[in-house]
Amino acid sequence: MTKKNVTIRFCGDSGDGMQLTGNLFAQLGAELGHEISTLPDFPAEIRAPQGTLGGVSGFQVELGSEVYTPGDKADVIVAMNAAALKVCTLGSHFNHPQAHYDEQFALYHRHAIVLVDTDSLTDKDLEKAQYHTDNPFTELGIPESVQVVPVALTTLTKEALKDSGMDNKSMLKSRNMFALGLVCWLFDEPMDKAIHLLEDKFKKKPALIAPNTKVMVDGYNYGANMALSVNQIRLGESGDNSQEKGVYTSIAGNRATAFGLIAAAEKAGKHLFLGSYPITPATDILHELAGRKDMNVMAIQVEDEIAGVCTAIGAAFAGDLACTSTSGPGLSLKSEAIGLAVMAELPLVIVDVQRGGPSTGLPTKTEQTDLLQALYGRNGECPAVVLAASSSANCFDFAYEACKIALENMTPVVLLTDTYLANGTGLWRIPKLVDLPEIKPQSVPEELKDKYNPALRDERGVRYWAFPGMEGYEHRNIGLERDAERGTISTNPENHETMVLARKHKIEQIAERIPELKVIHGAESQDTLLVGWGSTEGHLHAAANELGCDLAQFNYICPLPKNTREVLSQYKRIVVCELNTGQFATYLRSQFPELPIEQYNEIQGQPFAVERIVNFVKQ
Repeated sequence: MTKKNVTIRFCGDSGDGMQLTGNLFAQLGAELGHEISTLPDFPAEIRAPQGTLGGVSGFQVELGSEVYTPGDKADVIVAMNAAALKVCTLGSHFNHPQAHYDEQFALYHRHAIVLVDTDSLTDKDLEKAQYHTDNPFTELGIPESVQVVPVALTTLTKEALKDSGMDNKSMLKSRNMFALGLVCWLFDEPMDKAIHLLEDKFKKKPALIAPNTKVMVDGYNYGANMALSVNQIRLGESGDNSQEKGVYTSIAGNRATAFGLIAAAEKAGKHLFLGSYPITPATDILHELAGRKDMNVMAIQVEDEIAGVCTAIGAAFAGDLACTSTSGPGLSLKSEAIGLAVMAELPLVIVDVQRGGPSTGLPTKTEQTDLLQALYGRNGECPAVVLAASSSANCFDFAYEACKIALENMTPVVLLTDTYLANGTGLWRIPKLVDLPEIKPQSVPEELKDKYNPALRDERGVRYWAFPGMEGYEHRNIGLERDAERGTISTNPENHETMVLARKHKIEQIAERIPELKVIHGAESQDTLLVGWGSTEGHLHAAANELGCDLAQFNYICPLPKNTREVLSQYKRIVVCELNTGQFATYLRSQFPELPIEQYNEIQGQPFAVERIVNFVKQ
């Protein structure tokens, strides 16, 4: 079969290496020129007992051309055990005792290919996965249209490594490589590139290269030699001819965010400082930056979330590009200190990688539930800029943009990403530093030497930035309200109102220098507009294409693009889609109460399903 796009889901126990297998296959697709989008999906708990439903870990990837999402449903499933087979077949209903295959909830299509390890379907395995009969395929009601390919992965892996000298436990860890080789055969992918990726992955553990390479090649040859009764799938033309030429790679959102911060510091001529406390799913940003001392990055793992933001505020006062990274619970803890940065008018970037909440919530699952906290979650009149990235790759762009706005406007900027973007990967064109927008930090002019005070502002209402070591610019910067003229402490009522409005105006004027809202037009002239923000862009783009309607996706939340009212008022029906109970819809209604705003919301810890958006709009 030749297909334009294809979706594969690798699914197994938490110790089966599904994330590694999926990532390697996604990288292989990217190297071959295909667009990709991935969805790692794993439990948050300490590893559950092997073979149980609670321990199932998955990795889904869609590759091909015009890829917008990781796919609603898989064309190919690799199930490493009985529990994985059950979870993939029944989707969110796997705990229901009478549940059977239902295409509405299942994670793969009615005509999918299912590769399953028959060695993991013993009576003991079926009991742990809560089956009630000895035939899982019949019990699950898997339709005859599904091509089930039973493969003794465990036995074949042991046979491949019988002369390797490895113990039984070590050999079993390579089952995923046999499965990967079999999937490469299924998609007619070249083994030489897959071997190269494997060698690069294990270059720091060279002893693992030879056995894993042998198992992967044996998996490929098994598919070819056994002439399995299954359709091989060949992808059509790779990529999109309209793509800009350049060097492309696969990148995860957290890594792209880290690179964006580094690039902004280089462009602005500043040292990059990150003060952070580890928290899922934002910790990889700290990991990435901690290894970049060669780029003058100072990354400190501090004792708690409050210390993270406070050290960053100190770095901002000292003249560095200051950042802190966190997730929802950490943003709550940082709120008081962010208020200090607003009052002191210091540049600060806060990266919030959203996750399911509240409290500990669903730390490995995705949501868009921190928006109102980012907009309003501070005491007093405390305005800050809020941005949102919309793909794993453009986490780079909006991390860079957050730094640019912070440095040029002397304000905290909250950048919202989420678990889906942070852990997922997409195709990224590596930019050249020279081509990135210029960043001009709000430096204090020479003529203010010996006259400087922190109340002085330029024509935009933005205060000037002086920092320790600049002779003639000595000053105090405090959390108490200051006089609008002299910068000294003031409790005058009229002055307080003046300063509140000055800080508000400083944020509002940024709308004059950010891009206007652009609409992605559907194939037909429609009265309906889909509206989203942040990470839902790919799913809404795919839904808009299917519906033939228009799409407006917001990356600039506060301030909104200056043409927002003009664009939205052109439509009779506005459907705001978000992964919460309607936070952006509420925000838009507060700004534009006259608009006919509807909501479509999901809060299930998973990205949207395009099919459900389409059905809602049609109904």
